[in-house]
Amino acid sequence: MNSKRASELMGISIDTIRYYERVGVIPPIGRDENGYRNFRTNDLNWVFLAKNFKKAGMSVESMIEFATLAQSKHDVSNAQKDLLKEQLEEIDKKFDELNRTRDILKYKIETYDDHVAKFKAGDMDADNTEKLWESDKFISNDEK
Repeated sequence: MNSKRASELMGISIDTIRYYERVGVIPPIGRDENGYRNFRTNDLNWVFLAKNFKKAGMSVESMIEFATLAQSKHDVSNAQKDLLKEQLEEIDKKFDELNRTRDILKYKIETYDDHVAKFKAGDMDADNTEKLWESDKFISNDEK
């Protein structure tokens, strides 16, 4: 498969694919007799992984390390797996943060009218209001 088709299939630009190859995020792509990139299934898998590793927030350096390990003649599966586990832990932390933030937004939407009414009625003011930062439902396990 040529670069244009691979780019369309993966939903990223040809320039990005070239960059990934140039810096080592993906292994070198085989070439045809005219010197054009000829993407095979494994090459497309690497582009797919790189695209998704980037979405996961993996650094270019970590992606390069992962690809370099894959090209090693030694058994590096544990090292690659460790990189993936580290990234998964980072994503899990981000999910936890997003879920906590989502919970706060939901709570504020659910209680908005009641809070506005209490402020208007004088039952609540700037000093006599809830302390969101102390609420158990908004504190992560790390903060407790």
